[in-house]
Amino acid sequence: MNLTISGHHLELTPAIREYVESKLSRIKRHFDDVLDITVILSVDKLTEKEKRQKAEITLRVKGKDMHAEGIAQDMYAAIDCLMDKLDRQVMKYKNRVQEHHSGFKRMSEEPVAVPSL
Repeated sequence: MNLTISGHHLELTPAIREYVESKLSRIKRHFDDVLDITVILSVDKLTEKEKRQKAEITLRVKGKDMHAEGIAQDMYAAIDCLMDKLDRQVMKYKNRVQEHHSGFKRMSEEPVAVPSL
């Protein structure tokens, strides 16, 4: 697995890097077959009073690319929002893959009455 963390208009500190890696462990716990992860942390300056912290992630797994984005006033809050969105996407993908491999969907246990002619 390749992990790339970059900062745009932001100095990437070891504390932020460790925070992102600790949050990614939650994703790795759900799904092991991650090929590539790219994280981009940026600061958009709209006006001097209003600064927007933005965190983006692209997660590549076999057969699917997932993208999520979190925006907040604080970088740590943006990362938390991002990881919540990504976690939901990974769980949805994992359930879809498991249902596909389990075969047919389970039918009800009750026998179906066939009308006679």
